[in-house]
Amino acid sequence: MQAFIKETALAAPIPGRNVDTDQIIPARFLKADRSAGYGPFLFHDLRFTPDGTEREDFVLNQEPHRQARILVTDENFGCGSSREGAVYALCDYGIKALIGPSFGDIFYNNALKNGLIPVRLPEEVVAGLRRELLTGPERGITIDLEAERVTFPDGTEHALAIDPFWRECIMKGVDEVELTLGYMPQIRDFEDRYLSEMRWINR
Repeated sequence: MQAFIKETALAAPIPGRNVDTDQIIPARFLKADRSAGYGPFLFHDLRFTPDGTEREDFVLNQEPHRQARILVTDENFGCGSSREGAVYALCDYGIKALIGPSFGDIFYNNALKNGLIPVRLPEEVVAGLRRELLTGPERGITIDLEAERVTFPDGTEHALAIDPFWRECIMKGVDEVELTLGYMPQIRDFEDRYLSEMRWINR
């Protein structure tokens, strides 16, 4: 994953409660080669008609939302099946963070593991932000992982609650295994001390 510390980016409001993983990426696209990226399949059936034409009324097909790197969602975004491909599609499209009142539990954890930051804020706060983005979409939102703050276009700040372990991983751009390997000197020191004190183990 790419390291993320602080970024200001345009945001797009995604309407609808209970947007499930099959809406985020339809199951038929999960057979595609991941190395080519899942970005083109993001919200495919919402973004395109059956003949492949863009739907003009979908927010990510409109300017300036095409350049959005943050999505502002509604309740229970990412519910449904546990497919990690939904997170892959968001990341491959270029989405860096999500702001919503709630997320599907498995989706939330998959997002963190892939460096996609899910920000949970009160429903009324998120609803107000979605309305604000419809009237002033050209202003960005700042997500500061180091300071654990989110700054809205109007300048208001909100606390960003995130597990300290995942915060460290995302800021360093590493997954669980890579983070652990970064502590190898300390691990070796512990092993040496342990084996020295517990010599009977090697008998």
